[in-house]
Amino acid sequence: MGTLQQIHHWSLTHHPRWLVVLRVALGLCLFIKGFSFMANATILERFIEYNPIFSKAWWLPIAITWAHLLGGVLIIVGLLTRYAVLLQLPILLAAVIFLSKNSVLGSVTELAFTILILLLLFFFLVEGGGPLSFDNYFRRIPKE
Repeated sequence: MGTLQQIHHWSLTHHPRWLVVLRVALGLCLFIKGFSFMANATILERFIEYNPIFSKAWWLPIAITWAHLLGGVLIIVGLLTRYAVLLQLPILLAAVIFLSKNSVLGSVTELAFTILILLLLFFFLVEGGGPLSFDNYFRRIPKE
């Protein structure tokens, strides 16, 4: 049995039901943040525009917004959970780095919340969607 199969088996056998609530809350937080970026697009655009690393990436605010919206929904329903988490990780890692360097844009509370979301993403990268997810549902359907 490969390492990924062992992690998956452990994940299914050691997944308390309250982790489903935590996964849904994580997905909701990401979806709401994506909606917030959509409603306040100028704030995200200005932040990216004044950052020397990403100043030429005009597409980045759109990609971040849609990644949060789509990734949040996928994490909520537990469909392609690990892929959705992998999509979110670079965005949240960059957010932690830039929020910690630039205290004007974010408060300490926002930085702490971003770190919490990042830790939850790492947790669900290993844990997966769990037994109450579309991942598990489609895995159990007999293949014809």
